[in-house]
Amino acid sequence: MNRRHFLTGFSAAAAHSQILKSSNPQICACSAAVAQAALEKAAGWPAPRIKITNVKVFGVSLTPDSDRPYVFVKIETDQGVIGWGEGTLEGKAAAVIACVQDFREFLIGQNAMQVEHLWQSMYVHTFYRAGPVIGSAISGIDQALWDIRGKALGLPVYKLLGGPINPKGARGYYHARAGTREELQQLRANAQKIGVTCIKSGIPGYYEWIEGHRSIQRAIDALVRLRDGLGPDIDIGVDFHAKTSPAVAVIICKEVEPLNLLFIEEPCPPENVKAMKRISDRTTTPIATGERLIASFSCRELIEMGVVDIIQTDINHVGGITALWKVGAMAEASGISMAPHACEGPIGGMATIHVDASMPNFLVQEICSGVVPDRKEKVWEEWMGFPVMRMVDGHFPLPDKPGLGFELTEQALAKYPFGGTRPMARVFHTDGSVAEW
Repeated sequence: MNRRHFLTGFSAAAAHSQILKSSNPQICACSAAVAQAALEKAAGWPAPRIKITNVKVFGVSLTPDSDRPYVFVKIETDQGVIGWGEGTLEGKAAAVIACVQDFREFLIGQNAMQVEHLWQSMYVHTFYRAGPVIGSAISGIDQALWDIRGKALGLPVYKLLGGPINPKGARGYYHARAGTREELQQLRANAQKIGVTCIKSGIPGYYEWIEGHRSIQRAIDALVRLRDGLGPDIDIGVDFHAKTSPAVAVIICKEVEPLNLLFIEEPCPPENVKAMKRISDRTTTPIATGERLIASFSCRELIEMGVVDIIQTDINHVGGITALWKVGAMAEASGISMAPHACEGPIGGMATIHVDASMPNFLVQEICSGVVPDRKEKVWEEWMGFPVMRMVDGHFPLPDKPGLGFELTEQALAKYPFGGTRPMARVFHTDGSVAEW
């Protein structure tokens, strides 16, 4: 179809839509559908109906004793278009695998292009609102559906979401994996060679709800050493990992304000919004949280109350691309930045970059890897044929291929069979009581 015919048809369809809107209100309900059909006929691209024929889920253990074996979802269709997603949940892999299997009934025979409709069905028709297991299962399925949608329409997912905002990709950070001054200086040199401008670390030890001077000073000294070793030109995020109470966190946050940290993450357990607000109200250091939150609804109170400066929802837990994009939009309207969490596998990492590229309030993207790649990154490259989640000039590059931008085979995964679920770390205080870690 040439441009003149397309525009003629488009104008006719638009006019038809206006006639319907101005007619009897009883027929307005069907006006959108009629107009859509006319537009599709004029443009010559009827919206594809791609029927889901199979849903597979794979547990993949790089080591037999891993507490976070990957959970990969594969969706097959009658058109031969295949989608991949990830629902890895640390310490609960088998539960997520079972939940994905439960969702087969929601998906087989449905139109894979109706991503939002299927997301709503999985979330709402489950009745009991999603926690991390259901959220992770939905995440893996949702990513696979978006992968199919992008492949069917011949576009990378970030372009379907309105990106890219930055053609260089998504600014990222690696984890420090260094403690002494000499190690930190070497880390700084290695980071600067490849253009990395941000690093994340943590605080040492475990903390009682009311803590003594020695433990608090140890944390402060560690952060001062971190800034001294990395220098003034590298941004630093610090993860408290919810190990501290509001009382302890406020003391540390106030003392390290001169270090100009990029953010402090999870300074207290994230389920207590008012406690988090007590901390953020008492420090000038930006506060971040969100990796344990599920669906956009769980972020509403944090955003409405202005509790945090940065939201860190994880695409493998929050509900996939659909939910992460919604959280970003909610946060953007309230002047809150996005720095998504990512400490699982390569599919979720690739998926989150697409959302990063479409969010105007995106700040920085995590990957739980070091500046120097290790065995895990080599396996990822073996699977996908390129260095997955490795930065170029401080940014994760955007793929050019349709969908999520990679190909993967079941045969490649078979080399790393599922070793079963392993619990995450369990730590205790000296008196035997349970400690946050």
